[in-house]
Amino acid sequence: MIHKNVDQAKKASSCSQKPQNDAAKQQAEMDAMIKSNLAQIKNKIFVLSGKGGVGKSSVSANLAASLAKKGYKTGLMDVDVHGPSIAQMFDMKDLLDIAPDTKQLLPKQVYENLTVVSVQALMQDKDQAVIWRGPAKTGIIKQFVGSVAWGKLDYLVIDAPPGTGDEPLTVVQTIPDAKGIIVTTPQEVALADVRKSISFCKTVKMEILGVLENMAGFTCPHCNKPIDLFKSGGGERTAKAQGLKFLGSLPFDSRVVESGDDGVPIMMYEADGPFKLAFEKIVGNILKQFEG
Repeated sequence: MIHKNVDQAKKASSCSQKPQNDAAKQQAEMDAMIKSNLAQIKNKIFVLSGKGGVGKSSVSANLAASLAKKGYKTGLMDVDVHGPSIAQMFDMKDLLDIAPDTKQLLPKQVYENLTVVSVQALMQDKDQAVIWRGPAKTGIIKQFVGSVAWGKLDYLVIDAPPGTGDEPLTVVQTIPDAKGIIVTTPQEVALADVRKSISFCKTVKMEILGVLENMAGFTCPHCNKPIDLFKSGGGERTAKAQGLKFLGSLPFDSRVVESGDDGVPIMMYEADGPFKLAFEKIVGNILKQFEG
């Protein structure tokens, strides 16, 4: 009877070890794929914000579009799991394809030099709520890095959800050489959260490229006088107080909203305007830090 119990224990131990071994093997394979993909991506830019509603996704979309338009091979990764909006900004309606040979996801080619991956492009029903716990969100982010055929890129722009939770932490841990851009609006309620984002970056030892102030001013279409809808100058003051570079301010422009709804980032338009000119200066400030 004792020998029988020992044999049963050995079998049970063997069965429990097999799933553990399979999981370890799968994790090792994913880690290898992530390492291989990241080796082909020269620069990684992580766009983050302390709170929602500051235009982080709009900045991500227009930054990626601007880099692509300048001739850089660019990828845009939308990992804002619960509020993905990048797909709408690029008029992505179809699901992502899978490469038949490698079984990797193929990023959507939206413009010359620009490919995009979004959580929304994996869902049949675009209005379906994504109700995932931490491990599921962590898994999809790692898959977007390792299981997507990004190829050789000059820049990968990552649009993460606001805050300092699972998703931003997973991005930093998965892409340790990513450099951060912190987006804010000028009012104090936003700046308080930005200071938390700065603290997050310093804690995880992620280099910060600078602070970008969005919706800094609005020109009245009737009297042409500037109106500070959300105050002004708060982003620059916060950057200086924290010893960070101030990348610049972007005016509030209704055409940015319209272009996003139409599925064409405003930086892809030929006509210049206050927002586009201001954004070009910001992109120049970012490129200087990569190219010297």
